[in-house]
Parts: sequence; C-alpha cells; structure tokens
Amino acid sequence: MRNRKIALYPGTFDPITNGHFDIIERALNLFDEVIVAVALSTDKKPMFTLDERIKMTEAAVKDLKNVKVVGFDNLTVELSKEHDAGILIRGLRAVSDFEYELQLGYLNNSLDDQIETVYLMPKLKHAFISSSIVRGLLSFEGKTSHLLPKEVQEIIGSMDSCTLQ
Repeated sequence: MRNRKIALYPGTFDPITNGHFDIIERALNLFDEVIVAVALSTDKKPMFTLDERIKMTEAAVKDLKNVKVVGFDNLTVELSKEHDAGILIRGLRAVSDFEYELQLGYLNNSLDDQIETVYLMPKLKHAFISSSIVRGLLSFEGKTSHLLPKEVQEIIGSMDSCTLQ
C-alpha cells in the first residue's frame, strides 16, 4: 500500500466560510485525508469559542469523506507531526494574502524541513469571502447566508444575538 498523503488545514475558522469549504474540497482532490485544525487563537480574539468553531466546522464537513476536525493550541508543525501530516494547506484569496502566507510557509519549513506547504485558491466566486467580513456582517445582523455553509448559518442563527456582539 502506498503512503497516505495527509494534509493539515490549520486556521481560526471564526467562522468557517464557503471559501474555507471550497479549499477543503479542493484539497480532497489532491490528498487522501484532510485534517481541518481549528486554532484556539486567543490573540485574534475570536467571536466564537473554540468549541463553537469546532462544532460549526464539523457540521460544514459532515458529508465529506476523509475529513477530520481537531482543535489545537500548539505549534502547527507539532500538530502536523502528531497526525503524520506532511503537508500544510493554506488558502490564498488575493495578492495581499501572499506575503503573509509565504512567510508563514517559510517559518514552518524552518521549524521542520519535512513540512511542505501547498497554497490553494478558492473559486473566484468565493475569493472575496473572509471570516472577518462575515463577523462584521454578523455584528450588524447583516445577511451572511451566501457566505457560509448552510449548516454553519443554521448554528449561528440559533445563537442568541447577544453572543454575536
């Protein structure tokens, strides 16, 4: 049997968007398994708790085969070793993402030279979507159904609006 290609897709996913989901689907076309790693990221002051973000991510990917969701609060390269994932997936929406993501890729490779970073672009129709745009809309009770997986929209819709402020 050949070696399984396991990819780790780390991020805050606050919340997971259609753009993230598109990247996951694309990664599944390239790798045997994709692990979506939801970061605690307290420095980013997420709108949703880690448990809420894990729940939303699990709901969004529930129908995809060979996708696992984990939470984490350690270095990405450590997490990738724990899960035998030699590939990190990063999404690129625009040129503005590229410099940061390139630096992060070089950093991760400097920590473990066995780690490869693969950059994937979402479909053009999702290229403008970011979690921060969604959070901004949510804070004003704006429409987000076209930006989020249906399952995520339902979870957020069932939350108390005070939670979203």
